[in-house]
Amino acid sequence: MGRMSEESLPDGVRPEPADALPEYAERVLEVTELIPPGRVMTYGDVAEWLEEGGPRQVGRVMSLYGVGVPWWRVVRADGVLLAGHELEALSRYREEGTPLKEAGRAAEDHLPRVDMRRARWDGGEHAQGHT
Repeated sequence: MGRMSEESLPDGVRPEPADALPEYAERVLEVTELIPPGRVMTYGDVAEWLEEGGPRQVGRVMSLYGVGVPWWRVVRADGVLLAGHELEALSRYREEGTPLKEAGRAAEDHLPRVDMRRARWDGGEHAQGHT
């Protein structure tokens, strides 16, 4: 399937520039930028905040467009570090003082997890000037 040419679009509709993000992606990235250093939201938390989509949709946005935002602050609900990006995320968490749970000896990779009870951000500070 090819891209639609400008001539094939309905009257008054112009194509988005190639570098334009879908509106939902923009909103996900905006929420990501609001998360304070040392705090996290789950993929589901972001979707709930937006009142649209779900964890998979947020994860897809982050995988495609999240490189320019603090992606390490959007995590799985169990606090497990993002596969393939564990060491970079861990470095960022330590730099920001994000609460972590050290891995037990039985853990296969011996990597800590985010301590979700202490690190999870509910967006409460959002109401104070970021509306």
